Amino acid sequence: GYFFSRWAKCIHSSHDLSDIVFIDNYIFNKDVFIQFNSTVGEFVGYTELGVFNARKWNSDSGRLQSESAQVERYCKHNAEIRQAAIADKT
Repeated sequence: GYFFSRWAKCIHSSHDLSDIVFIDNYIFNKDVFIQFNSTVGEFVGYTELGVFNARKWNSDSGRLQSESAQVERYCKHNAEIRQAAIADKT
């Protein structure tokens, strides 16, 4: 059988969230074949299929804008909620 998954994560170390990074991994059979990193600002392919898709997806400005917007929409929104919950407990 085949195994496909998509794993998105947000990474930051500062309390003001100024260094937050959004990473979106596309995984096939436990290997990342393409990845979007908000610091890089585009998709990077790691396999033949990943390189093919990266070229295609990077030429779509709407898709790149949507992925880049995840920093504000997904990462910062959730990080602020979590930090508020943690700060209320200390």
